[in-house]
Formats: sequence, structure tokens, C-alpha cells
Amino acid sequence: MDGKIFLGGGGPDYGEKQGLALNYANRHGLIAGATGTGKTVTLQILAEGFSQAGVPVFLSDVKGDLSGLAKSGRADHKLHQAFTDRAAQIGFDNYAYRASPVTFWDLFGNQGHPVRTTVSEMGPLLLSRLLELTEAQEGILNIAFRLSDDEGLPLLDLKDLQALLVWVGENRAQLSLRYGNISTASVGAIQRRLLVIENQGANKLFGEPALELSDLMRQDGEGRGMINILASDKLMSAPGLYATFLLWLLSELFEELPEVGDPEKPKLVFFFDEAHLLFDDAPKVLVDKVEQVARLIRSKGVGVYFITQNPADVPEDILGQLGNRIQHALRAFTARDRKNLRMAAETYRENPAFDTEEAIREVGVGEAVTSMLQKKGVPGIVERTLIRPPSTQLGPITAAERKEMLVDSDLAGKYDKTLDRRSAFEILSARADQASQEAETAEIAAEDQPPAQREYASARRYNGARVSRSSSRITRRKDTFASAMGEAVIKELKGTTGRRIVRGILGSFFKGR
Repeated sequence: MDGKIFLGGGGPDYGEKQGLALNYANRHGLIAGATGTGKTVTLQILAEGFSQAGVPVFLSDVKGDLSGLAKSGRADHKLHQAFTDRAAQIGFDNYAYRASPVTFWDLFGNQGHPVRTTVSEMGPLLLSRLLELTEAQEGILNIAFRLSDDEGLPLLDLKDLQALLVWVGENRAQLSLRYGNISTASVGAIQRRLLVIENQGANKLFGEPALELSDLMRQDGEGRGMINILASDKLMSAPGLYATFLLWLLSELFEELPEVGDPEKPKLVFFFDEAHLLFDDAPKVLVDKVEQVARLIRSKGVGVYFITQNPADVPEDILGQLGNRIQHALRAFTARDRKNLRMAAETYRENPAFDTEEAIREVGVGEAVTSMLQKKGVPGIVERTLIRPPSTQLGPITAAERKEMLVDSDLAGKYDKTLDRRSAFEILSARADQASQEAETAEIAAEDQPPAQREYASARRYNGARVSRSSSRITRRKDTFASAMGEAVIKELKGTTGRRIVRGILGSFFKGR
């Protein structure tokens, strides 16, 4: 089908070819249906179709099945005859087995190339959502990001943010006058949440080298779009981290890609599996941001396809922007199920040949109710469609095959080694060490003084002979982050236990990592 991705056959006996027009593929889409109805295979054949058309794809492999895209299907597979019979039934004349070009990614760096971003690039809004912060705690996090920008303290990884929050807590009295109330309880709560996500693996996500978006938008030597697969089977144990990362990636695409209007085909197609995780308990400001990105990113040439069990999982304002829809079977055992089924059916353009609500309830595995955008972006009449069989392997590849592909990848070695350049943690650590050394020098110098001098310096003796400076000429220290840091540390260093305090409090934090 010229200018379209072949989806399957519709109409009587499923003989009418159904396709997704490439020039409307950036108008977003939805793949929905109950567990076991064929959503994963539909995602697989869409990825194959986009890749064949030269469009790069990014998708998450939640169940571990989609790695089979990297390998050709086989004639000795148990479903080979069923696949060939279906291809003949729907008129898929050039059906053949063929592997697709694939790049594997993994936040943990085990099943693919490591994926990283910096704390600064993630930003306070998404990070607050990941940490599940209250409004007051989110305000403190915004203060930390503001101080990072104002004072040149790069926030690259989690230890940078943790170090800056320690300083914010120690200097809350002075900072509260400028930025608003800062409580130690809120700072402590943020630190505890940081430990939680660190245990979930977020320390692997934050750092350098950061992901370059251009590496997601490549083509192979034959002009086929690269299919980027994010290993998400282990990541799903931390659903908040999974959803926040994908939303960050979507936001980065929106911010960095240039405007292209309505291209002949998308520059990238982004599949968001388990989409309900993005919206569950999400604050309104975050949902509004997703809506804004979904509305505007199509002009950047990016198509976004949400995959979920029920269309009701997606907010109505966002659902209305998803023009291309593939609806697998929905179950209707309860009153709520029947209501959701009815609502899903009402979003389609009616077909006089059948009842849409009944069709959604009755379609079998590998069959779906579909509606694709047609000329001038008008939704097509709903059709019962038999989805075409995949050309790539159905099911995952082996660990050995994945490892071999990673070694042979064009990106091998680019992201494997973590960089740890000078950032907030190192800068604050150096300042604390310098303050410690100055205090130690001052303490040694004080010990070398004659007893009378030490008593005078400690204000235990006054003879009226010495005045250090006139009170009329007292100068105020410049109000900077560095000077405030010095004052806070020196305050802790006064007295003969100064060195022990520095090494016990600051040293345990900065040097213990």
C-alpha cells in the first residue's frame, strides 16, 4: 500500500486492505484492549511497518517479548501455517519473514546500552512527580534548582542533589528570608525519597554521558528506520521511574526538535506502553503538560501512540487527540466494564454494517476494531480488522543473541563508561575541605600562642589595650552562596573540637562515597 502501513484486512471476509497513512501518522494513536487480545503483536507489526518506511521507532519492551523484532521469523515456527493462511486471507501478497534493524537500551545497562540523563535536564517538575513530593517539598526542590543555576553548581547525578540539599538544610534560616520557608523536616523527606529511588535504580539513570536524541533517530544502510527497544521488564518494578523517564524523553523531543509542520512521514514514532502509569495519581499540572506536549509535538514530526488496556485510562483531553485507533477486545463483566465499553464505542465513526459496541466485545485474538485518519485528517469509518502476521520472530531472542547484537552495535562503547566530571558534589566537597583546613590552621596557631594571648582571644581577659577594629567601619561580607557556605562551616568549627566536627559531619557525607 503506497504511503500506508499495512495493518490487515477488513470488510466482508476480511478482504479489504486496511492501512495507516504515513502523512497522518504524526497525529498520534491508541492501541487498547484487554490482556491477551493481541496488543503486543499489533505493536510489533506497526514497528515493522514504520521501520520499513524509513521511520525510526522508540518503544518499551514491558514483557520482554519485543526483542524478537531483531530476528527474522522462521518457517519451522508452530504458527507458520496459521500466519501464511492469514496472510492469504487478508491479501498480504508479499508476506515474508525478515528481521528489522534494532538498537537495545536499558536504564540499568544490562540488556542494552545505558540510558542516562542529568538531574538538571530532568527538572524539578518531573523529579517531584518521581519523588511523590508534597507542594511544600516541591517548593524546596525548586529552590535547590534555582541555587544550582545561580551559583554554577551543576546537578548531574543524585549525589549532587543530595549534597546541595544538605547545604540548603544547614542554611535554611538565611535562605528562607530570600526564597521562603524551608523546614528541615521537608528537606529530610526529600532525602528519604531520593534514597528510595536510588534503591530502585535511579542512580543508573542520572549521570553522564547523557543520551543524545540523534542516536534514537537513525537509519540503517538500507534506509530502514532504527527500532529502539527499551528493556522495561525489570524497570516495571519501579513504575514511577518508568513513566517519568518516558515523559522526560517525550519532553526532550518536544523541546529540541525543530518545527516541520505536516511531513510526508514522521521523523520518529514513540510508543508509550502501559500508558495508565503516566496518569495514575498524576497532579493536574503534569497532566496538563502531557496534553500540551501531545498537542504540539506533532508539528515536530513525532507521532505518539499510547498502549493501555482501556481507553478510559487516558484523560479525555488527551484521548481526543489520538486520531489513529486500534481497539482490541474489551471485557464487560461488571457495570463499570459495560460503561467503559460503551464509552469506547462512542468515540468511533459508526459503520452501518455492524454494531461497534458489540464488535469490540466480540473480536477475537489478533482481531481489532480500527479507525485510521483519512483524507484531510477525517477519522475513517470503523472496521473489524484481522491484523496481519508479523515478519519478525514472535517472542524474545536469547540472552546470547542479545549480547552479540550489543557488541556489534554502532553505539557499542559510547555510553558504557560513566563520566563523573566536576559538579555540585565535588565543588561543595572542596569548599568544605578548604574550610576544614583553614580551621585546623587557626586552631594550631591558637595553640602556639602564649597563655595570656589565648585568654585574651577567648575573651577571658580584657586589659583595654587592644581593639581589633572600629565598630563604625565594620564591613559586611558579600551576600553570595560561597560566603554563606563559609560562614555556616566556620560557625561549626569554633572551639577546640572543630576538626572532629568537620570530619564527623561533613567528612562522613562528602568522603564516604
